[in-house]
This record gives sequence, structure tokens and C-alpha cells, in this order.
Amino acid sequence: MKHRPFGPFLGILGCVLLVFAAIPGFAVELRAGTAKAVISPAPGTELIGVMGEPLKGVENDIHARVLTLHDGDRRMVLLTYDLNCLDVATPLLRERLRDELGIDPALFIPLATHNHAAPIQIVPGNFEYGRWLAGRMFALVQEAMAAEAGPVRLWFGQGHEYSLRALGNAPIDYEVQALKVTRDDRPVALFFNHPTHPLQSVTDRVDPGHPGHAAGEIEARLPGVLAMFGAACGGNQFTLSGMSGTPESVGDYGRRLADAVLGISGDAWREVTGPLSGTLEVIDLPLAPPLPEKEARKLAKRYPKDIGFVPYPHKDRGSNWVRSLIEHYDKGIPFPKSTKDRVCTDDGFLVREYETPRAFPCVYEETIVARLGELVFVAMQGEVCAPIGMRVKDAFRAQTPILVTAYMGEHNLYIPTREIVRLNLYQAKVIQDQYASPVGWDPSVEDRMVSAVRRMVDKALKP
Repeated sequence: MKHRPFGPFLGILGCVLLVFAAIPGFAVELRAGTAKAVISPAPGTELIGVMGEPLKGVENDIHARVLTLHDGDRRMVLLTYDLNCLDVATPLLRERLRDELGIDPALFIPLATHNHAAPIQIVPGNFEYGRWLAGRMFALVQEAMAAEAGPVRLWFGQGHEYSLRALGNAPIDYEVQALKVTRDDRPVALFFNHPTHPLQSVTDRVDPGHPGHAAGEIEARLPGVLAMFGAACGGNQFTLSGMSGTPESVGDYGRRLADAVLGISGDAWREVTGPLSGTLEVIDLPLAPPLPEKEARKLAKRYPKDIGFVPYPHKDRGSNWVRSLIEHYDKGIPFPKSTKDRVCTDDGFLVREYETPRAFPCVYEETIVARLGELVFVAMQGEVCAPIGMRVKDAFRAQTPILVTAYMGEHNLYIPTREIVRLNLYQAKVIQDQYASPVGWDPSVEDRMVSAVRRMVDKALKP
């Protein structure tokens, strides 16, 4: 009696299994949890707002929102908040999430709406609020984890909202990108972005601006859904009304953005369900040579000399970099050649080292590249200018679904384009005027940023 060989059968079976494993949602069962909380400062709390003014109360509450995803092996945490940035709280959260909940820092994605009507954490008097935020947000992650249920499916969609303008001789990025989470074919969470500064009706009272109003509009139209906004790469982009409007215009912009998100048609949503992974890297960005010593000393005569670094909103903050420049010449300190040569303090100063070492130092330019099944999720630190985000998206959009965002983690240092550096616009000068760097950007910063992020994405796409 002849025995039939099993080799061909096993080969066919293996191919079939590989095919099924490649189908979104087949190889892994995802669970998701959500949570939301008000993070407005308590009544009577004296805090400084983003524009340097004392905050006089609350116009409309600001919120933090959490989405957790668990694939049975790894857990991802997406955290959004109606703040300009999450400075003091970021390293505290990373350490607690890692040590107490086992969450990989590369799978913790904290994203700001870049709201300008909220407390700003770089003011020393606001540090306690930042520490409170860390505790409140940690509890919110725990709440979302406790609420996890499944199975859920993930969907990626794209749309456009055209009420934007740009600086720096740059093309405008109008794209709205969205990640939808469904359970039993019903949405439970909807993350969306748009590359622009927010439109604000007030800056001396707490208010979420037009992105917060957009999230609230979506939640009102889709009861039970958690709507989460994270600002995309819009460091050089603004609404057509700029940043200052009326309550009516802010509400109108919020509704328009909500319309763009909810207007993504059913056929335009692509399922991307699958296992979770991520990497967190620090991209080393190039800096320019210093101002020659003779010119530096001439410049220094215009500014106070012996006051050290003064924090925001002190009137002499903008000359911190000049005092740093002279200190480097006086003491023979080597000038930084790249961003990895410096760390950023809680009050937003680029210095050689911390007085007390940290588990998670702030070094530019942190970037997370995560995989959510088929979707590549890119989160870059700081105020990344739109052409950088566009170049990253365009390099991969024909190959894979890719969602690109910015304002991740702590301290919103602008990452400018070559043209913005050439023109010496505000976005190019912030590294010195606000962050006290003795040197500015090298014009190659844009190309270096794009090539490094592309390398990270290429690595993430490898089997």
C-alpha cells in the first residue's frame, strides 16, 4: 500500500494560513477602552496661560481623553489633551506607565491639541499643575484599561478641510486624517487630526479652541463615541482667520472640522485591524555655527548681562540665548552641533545636562513610529512644519496607510523647513528666542528630519 506524501498538502495549508494571517483582524483580537476627564484648573487656582496672561477662570472646560488598545500581547495608549503641550507631566507619565502598568514608552503616544487658552507648564509657578496632570492622566489610563472590551476593529480614513493658510512659501496641507475604532460595527472612538494652529476666542480664560469644539461636536452627533483631536504637522499653518476669533467663529470652525471628519464616506474607510508595535527614537538634528565672537559681544551690549536664564513670561526671556552665547565664549564651552548635545529643562531651556538625572530626558527630536495592523502611525515631537509632514506622508501613501501627527510629548520646539530657516521666520528663531540655544538651525534640518522619519517607517514596514 502506497502512502501519499503530506508535503504538498502541508505546503498548501501553510500558504492558506499565511493568507488568512494577512487579512486585517483575522490574526489578532483587539480590545479597546476609553476614558475622558475634565482637566480645567480648580476655581481660585492662580496660573499663567499660554500667552503669558494670568488665567481669570473657565470659559469652557478642557479635557484629556484616553484610548487604550490591547492585542493580547502589547498595549498601546493614545492620550490627547486640550493643552498647548504636556511638559512637566510627560516624563512622569512615561516612568509610571512603564513601571506600574508595563506600558512600553514607544506605545504611549501623548498628543496635544496645541490649545493657546490653557495653563502653560513651562512657567515654574505652573509646575504643580503639571504634576497634578500626570497623576490625573495616569488614573485616566487605568480607567480606560479597566473598560477594555472586544473584539474591536480599526479603520483609517482621510478627508480635507480647506480653511487654512501657510507661511514660509510653502504648499498648504489641507488633509484631515482619522482613526476609527468600532465594536459590533458601531464606533466607540474616533481620533482625527488637521495641520493647523487652533483658532481661539479667548486667551485669558480657559477654553479648548476650535479643535476642542470639533471634538465636542462629534461626540454630540455620535453619542457614546470618544472623539480625540491631535494636532498634525501645522507649525507654519493657521486658519484663514489666524489664531484670534469670536466665540461664533471658533464654533463655526469646529463644526467645519467635525463635518470634514464625519463626511468621510463609508467606502473611504480602510480596515487596518492587526497587532500593535512601536519604536521611539531620538532624531539628531543639525545646528548652525555660532555668531562670531566679535559680533556676539557687540550684540550682548544691548541686553542685561548678569541675570542668567529667566523663565516665561519674563520680559528678558528672549535674550537668554545671548547670555548663553557669551557664556560659551567666556568659558570655552563647546558649542552644540546638533540637538542631541542638549537636554531641555521643565522651564524650556536647552542646557548641557540636568542637575538631577532623569529616567526620560527631553532630547530633540523624539519620534514614535507605531504599527496598528496595516496602519503606520507617526508621532513627532514639537511644532513640525507642514511640508515635513507632507513629505513623509507622500513617500508612503501609495504603499501603506499612514497617519502623521506632531505635538507629541513635551516642549513644542518648532522644527522648521529649509525655506523658513532661509527667511529667518519666527518658527526658525524660537530655538534661540524661547529655548535659549546659543546657536540656531542649520538649513538642512528639514531634509534630516524627513530622511530619519522615512528610515524609521521603512524599518517598521519590514516583516
